[in-house]
Amino acid sequence: MKFIPNLLTLLNLFFGCIAIICILQNGIVIVNNPDGSQILDIPERIWLAPLFIGLAAVADFLDGFLARLLKQSSPLGGQLDSLADVVSFGVAPGLIIYQFLRLSYIRQINGLDVSMLWLLPSLILPCAAAYRLAVFNLDTTQSKSFKGIPVPAVGLTIASFPLIYWTQGSQVLDWLMNKWVLYGIVLLVSYGMVSRVPMLSMKMSGSKDPQMIPRIVLIILSVVSLIFLHWLAVPLIFLFYIVLSLLFKNRIA
Repeated sequence: MKFIPNLLTLLNLFFGCIAIICILQNGIVIVNNPDGSQILDIPERIWLAPLFIGLAAVADFLDGFLARLLKQSSPLGGQLDSLADVVSFGVAPGLIIYQFLRLSYIRQINGLDVSMLWLLPSLILPCAAAYRLAVFNLDTTQSKSFKGIPVPAVGLTIASFPLIYWTQGSQVLDWLMNKWVLYGIVLLVSYGMVSRVPMLSMKMSGSKDPQMIPRIVLIILSVVSLIFLHWLAVPLIFLFYIVLSLLFKNRIA
């Protein structure tokens, strides 16, 4: 029984690797219209990446839940969990940003000739994720709350971008395809991960938990947003999470 949590952690890593394959397997599709205009499209396989990142998140939740339930928590499990999270919620989302930056530049004149140097800032995200997880492993004060934005929260938010691209209108796509917006997202979430700002934990620990009120507010806002905004709600929920963490930081710290 003691191997079950670690097997789920490895399943997290396995799904993260499949997500990376989906992101990188095909190049960006460019369709030339008769009028000379071009249509840019994300290859179909990249749409599968959010699915596997989501499955990785399920495995990530279950491994911790079962480790506590079976009382099989161990230093090995903690290290293995962080290594898997770097891949599933750091590297894979970073490569999604990489592909979106490619799409952004291709929309410009001579965009196909853009230097890779302009795409490499996307890799700041997995580097920040790795640093955040290393600090978490060494910091024993983060059992009931977090310092810095949790890596899975960032990973799941970035994973929603292909789904938003697929389902939303042109106005939203203009923002999502803006390279400066993408650079800003990378810098902000990377800073958020390595910061020491107290952040809300979703681990329930009884009705007297001081974080219970912001958790309930976040759940209500999340459900309402998902009903009306669908996939576009995911980045909004992420913003709600940050705002509520800042508003209730005295309860969290």
